[in-house]
Parts: sequence; C-alpha cells; structure tokens
Amino acid sequence: MAEGIIYKALSGFYYVKSGDSTTECRARGKFRHEGQTPLVGDRVEFDPSGKMVVEIMERKNAFMRPPVANLDIIVIVASRAIPVTDPFLIDKMTAIAEHNGVEPVIVFNKTDLENPSELKAVYDRAGFCTCLTSCETGEGIDGLKELLRGKVAAFTGNSGVGKSSLLNALDKRFAIETGEVSEKLGRGRHTTRHVELFDTDFGAVIADTPGFSSFETESGELDDPAALEKAFRDFEPYIEKCRFIGCAHTKESGCAVIDAVRAGKIEKSRHESYVRLYDKLNEVPQWQRNKRKK
Repeated sequence: MAEGIIYKALSGFYYVKSGDSTTECRARGKFRHEGQTPLVGDRVEFDPSGKMVVEIMERKNAFMRPPVANLDIIVIVASRAIPVTDPFLIDKMTAIAEHNGVEPVIVFNKTDLENPSELKAVYDRAGFCTCLTSCETGEGIDGLKELLRGKVAAFTGNSGVGKSSLLNALDKRFAIETGEVSEKLGRGRHTTRHVELFDTDFGAVIADTPGFSSFETESGELDDPAALEKAFRDFEPYIEKCRFIGCAHTKESGCAVIDAVRAGKIEKSRHESYVRLYDKLNEVPQWQRNKRKK
C-alpha cells in the first residue's frame, strides 16, 4: 500500500499522485456502499499494483459543488470591469469559506480597466485579505504568489472575471484556454470542464474549480440559518451583545449587529447580503436540514 493525493477525478478514474509518480485508480466498492465519494484533494491510501483507492484519510473540509477537499484558501476573483461582480457573490463565497474553515482571499482583477479601491475597502474593513491584480500589467501577481505559497487553493468567481488568465499569469505551465468576454452578454463562456490540482513553480497547489460561484442551499455547504452569523467575521464582536438570545440579526429590536451597521462599524452591503442568505436558508424545511446531518 502507498499514500498519495487525488489530483484529478474523471469518468470514475482517480489520478493519485505519490512522490513523482501518478497512478490511475478505481475506487473500492465499499465507498459506494458507505455513501462516500473520493474527491480531488483527498489524501488516500491506495494499492499501486491493483490500481485501487482503498482508504480516504480524514478531511479538514470537503465541498460537493465542485467536488474538492482539504483546501487551505479559496481565492475569490472579482472585477469592477465587465463583467462587474455583484458584491453579494463575494459575500456568499466568503460565508461558504468561513463556514468550512477555509481562508478566503479576495482578488480584484482587471485593475488596468477599472479601479476597485472603493469595493476593496469594504472587505479590508471587514477583516479579509484582499489583493489588486492585472494580468495585463502584472500588478499584484508576485504578491499573490507569496500568499499562496505552501497552500492548497481553489479559484472561484463569476465567469469572465479572468480566473484562467490569472492562473496563467501565476504559472505559464497551466496553459489554460481562456474564454473571451461577450460584450453583448457581459459574461464569459465557461472554459474549465473538471476539477484538477496543479503543482506550481512557486510552491502552491492550485485547483481551478467551476461551480463555486453557485450557492445552492441543497448542496449542504452552508444550510443552517443559525450558523450563518459565524460565517460573517465582521459580526463576531457584536453577536453576544444582542438583547435576546437567538437573535437572527435581520430586523430584531435590540440587535447589536444592526446597531453596528447603523453606526458604520459593519458595512451595510455586508448586512444586506447576510439577510438575503438568511432568508434563502430559511426556505429549506427543518426536517430536510436534519436529514442531511444524519
């Protein structure tokens, strides 16, 4: 037996990297019977001769959409140029990252086209790590490399913001086909077809992960309204100061979070995103949430 990391999963095959070699494996039938699915990023035990994944080691986090595990960082790529990123998307993704114990890094790309400093300041004040980048001028690329060095990171963002171009700027060996932004639709076409990990020449492991921009309550990544408050780090100093236990922080009297919003200590846009997410999560019946936890 040997140990390795799944670098790619495609059509029922798992490509396990161990040292300098990669082995194409199938997964033991026991995983299907136990309701488990090997994911890209999983640390596994495998049989090199039988070409079989036999054990999945304990995960520190896992996502089903897209299927990837054991991330250190989620890089949320945003743009103030076409296609303009809705701040609500950023807040959804930071919430999912926080809930799963993954550090979000917000990258404002295409700075050669539009200045994102005003929106960047919102997330700086909320306590997030933010970067300014341009694939055209090279701005911020070296700084982003330093942030990612030694980490396993996934990139996400709405289509057309330059995720693939950014990955190519970080390491030309990615050679990822980039999509052109449609001037008519204001969005790009999807160019990434599956999740795959890449070793970079600057010491990071990166996955381009289509699907992270879609927040679906049924995905289970974050499906409990009561847990949402902990996924907004800027709420933390005020949560225990609310007048009533179990405060939802949406419109309640005596809510310290709402008072902080009014006082300018929490960004209004962040709270508006929280309320939208809270309402969305509340659409899922309690019995359905309980079923997922079993």
